[in-house]
Amino acid sequence: MNINTNQIVPIPEANENFSRIALMAEQNGVIISKNNKPKYRLIDIENDTSIEMTDNEKIDFVAAHTLDMHSYQTIH
Repeated sequence: MNINTNQIVPIPEANENFSRIALMAEQNGVIISKNNKPKYRLIDIENDTSIEMTDNEKIDFVAAHTLDMHSYQTIH
């Protein structure tokens, strides 16, 4: 995979400016670096061809994640 250096953002910057980083991800994806090494890839799943999900699969994914988050918070 070729990485455009303009797409690399350190974690602190991504944390402080997430809205801007999300807009960048919609266009070309963003690589988030940790300790000066590429670590994470943020993409728009609706526009990325490597992830193919139906609308129902997307809803199921988000619902499961949300339920996991809330059940963890209430139990622990």
